[in-house]
Amino acid sequence: MLGLCSGHFFIDPIWSFFLFWLPGYLGRRYGLDLLRFGPPLVASDVGSVVGGWMSGRMMKAGMNVNAARKITMPICAIAVLPVCLAQSIDNLWLAVLVIGIATAAHQAFSANLYTLPSDMFPRAAVGSVVGIGGTAGAVGGMLVAKYAGYILNGIGSYTPLFVVAGALISWRCWRSTSCLRASPG
Repeated sequence: MLGLCSGHFFIDPIWSFFLFWLPGYLGRRYGLDLLRFGPPLVASDVGSVVGGWMSGRMMKAGMNVNAARKITMPICAIAVLPVCLAQSIDNLWLAVLVIGIATAAHQAFSANLYTLPSDMFPRAAVGSVVGIGGTAGAVGGMLVAKYAGYILNGIGSYTPLFVVAGALISWRCWRSTSCLRASPG
């Protein structure tokens, strides 16, 4: 339970960062308005589907749930890391590609994180476990929103925010391979 809660605490706020702070970043840095910044978020839809498909495909091939998730999630961690460099990319579409891959990898990770309770807990407890994880994610989201405001008001740069986004997802993903235990079936 602690592994799931900490997963949500560290991962869910990054999605909030992408949703709420990315439009401002793309507007400030590249002059995009709300109507033209969709590609990174569309990529996240693809990532969500691919993340679930990837682990499901491994399970259909005979791999147990635990192994399938522990292979999928670190792949997501590696795919997110380049977002740390997003602020230093001058080309709009290269930046959108890097951010899009990061949002896709984030959602692929989240797809696996959200299904872990059904792998690990009895059916009657799944809803409660998901709710507790969501609460942990919301608390983390409040802290990241405060941090983002502090950084943007104080430093005025998105670089620390992108570094935190890449680092937290990757760190939590790597930690998940050792502390999240799924049932073997």
